[in-house]
Amino acid sequence: MDLARTLLVLWITGSLLLQNSSNVEGRFHYHKKQKTKSSPASPPDPQDPSSPAYPPDPQDPSPPDPQEPSPPDPQDPSSPANPSPVPSDPYPNDPGNSSTDRVFDVTSFGAVGDGCADDTDAFVAAWKAACAVESGVVLAPENYCFKINSKIFSGPCKPGLVFQVDGVLMPPDGPESWPKADNRNQWLVFYQLDQMTFTGKGTIEGNGQKWWDLPCKPHRGPSGSTLSGPCDSPALIRFFMSSNLVISGLRIQNSPKFHMKFDGCEGVLIEKLSIYSPKLSPNTDGIHIENTKSVGIYNTMISNGDDCISIGPGCADVDMEGVTCGPSHGISIGSLGVHNSQACVSNVTVRNAVIRESDNGLRIKTWQGGTGSVTGISFENIQMENVMNCIIIDQYYCLSKACLNETSAVYVKDISFRNIKGTYDVRRPPIHFACSDTVACTNITLGEVELLPHEGELVDDPFCWNAYGSQETLTIPPINCLQEGEPQTLAPVLSGYGC
Repeated sequence: MDLARTLLVLWITGSLLLQNSSNVEGRFHYHKKQKTKSSPASPPDPQDPSSPAYPPDPQDPSPPDPQEPSPPDPQDPSSPANPSPVPSDPYPNDPGNSSTDRVFDVTSFGAVGDGCADDTDAFVAAWKAACAVESGVVLAPENYCFKINSKIFSGPCKPGLVFQVDGVLMPPDGPESWPKADNRNQWLVFYQLDQMTFTGKGTIEGNGQKWWDLPCKPHRGPSGSTLSGPCDSPALIRFFMSSNLVISGLRIQNSPKFHMKFDGCEGVLIEKLSIYSPKLSPNTDGIHIENTKSVGIYNTMISNGDDCISIGPGCADVDMEGVTCGPSHGISIGSLGVHNSQACVSNVTVRNAVIRESDNGLRIKTWQGGTGSVTGISFENIQMENVMNCIIIDQYYCLSKACLNETSAVYVKDISFRNIKGTYDVRRPPIHFACSDTVACTNITLGEVELLPHEGELVDDPFCWNAYGSQETLTIPPINCLQEGEPQTLAPVLSGYGC
């Protein structure tokens, strides 16, 4: 009897353990803090690409290292978001809450995807549905080509929203096909969003050729001159007044103007993009940022007809690594100070990059008459391949010969160039520091700079004008024009130049 009872107890215990083990699964909770901020009395207009955005605080810390991502803290504006491209399900076993319930395929909302039909309404409907749920996904599936008109996809939305393009997404083909009622300065706009991801394995096709051929474009007319007439062209993708963004994985090509533009944003992670347009396509900057802070750009390839990456006024804490540029106009800070404006850029780092077959390499360009400063800029471990103007600071930037000399200028200081090596096009000197007569460039540091002619022999020595700094090692070619110390007359001039 005791043996039978013992066996029964063991059998019941084993059954309970087996049943419980089959029901125990790890459940995690994806906590998000709520970000609180007051809205301005008159918010900027997303339809106006020149609308001012909030200026950044240059004292904010740098963005986190993308190699060791941590969950984003929306309370910290310097922390860029790093969610998974496809959001995970916080409650995997709850009925009615599977990940597929949060994926909104645009074809389910009527998108045709044949490259001819107007699929705008389907994308708008899918966006509204995804915006209303946490971790919603707008999906443009592969094997389709979707055409939509100029559209603003606005928030606020629930956190974790994903816009995923696995097929092809494109605007109308050229100015004649562009609806007259639509904004001709922008196409795909994301406005007032937080914790959004724009990703996929597909292509954003800009259909830019007919825009580039407008007679008012810089490459048209005799000797590069332009003809009169309307010249508005749309930036392909624009993020405006948004925070904690992730853009990854996409191919973006043939934009009518800028491929990707960020205005008034905080916390931007860009990685593993492929951006392409022909070498002679005008104004096709790859990535342009302005009034934006805490930006990381990593492992991205850009080949285009203008600046590979351009950094406008109001930017701080920008980190770039693993970027390959070319052909292009290089990586540029500026232009800054146009129309006697104040421009502030601080804490920019570019490292482990390649620039090839480009008109410029590493460039800082400012207009005469501006104020403000460019400070804390570091270029490190850059490989040059047949580049004109490998290293250039130009405080006399001008698009015509009609610019007048002015006394004020954006103050350029604390700029370092370390381990910059490769070859240059001998039509221009490889190092060019042209600084303002009244506002000298100061604390320029060069170390391990070795630039050799791509073909032929050195024809121009490095050029300096009112530039002050030091050499940690001797440069190739030697730069003897860089002055040591600081100019004695600079301090009285700089009153009012703070940012």
